[in-house]
Amino acid sequence: MFGISELAILLIVLVLVFGAKKLPELARNAGKAARILKSEAKAMKKDDATSATPPTKPSGAFRVRPGGGSTDTP
Repeated sequence: MFGISELAILLIVLVLVFGAKKLPELARNAGKAARILKSEAKAMKKDDATSATPPTKPSGAFRVRPGGGSTDTP
């Protein structure tokens, strides 16, 4: 990955580009974005897990005829 010297150079460049006053705000916003991304990914996994269960069988109270009409008898 990155060594200490590369991280130090990256930090110096960030301070020069954004300024020391903006860095805490940028870090806070990046943390919020990462938290939102993590929660959305977790929600998607949960939705996938619930959709993987077999669907329930319809009650059969009404049956649709090929002509478009319906009857009360199954």
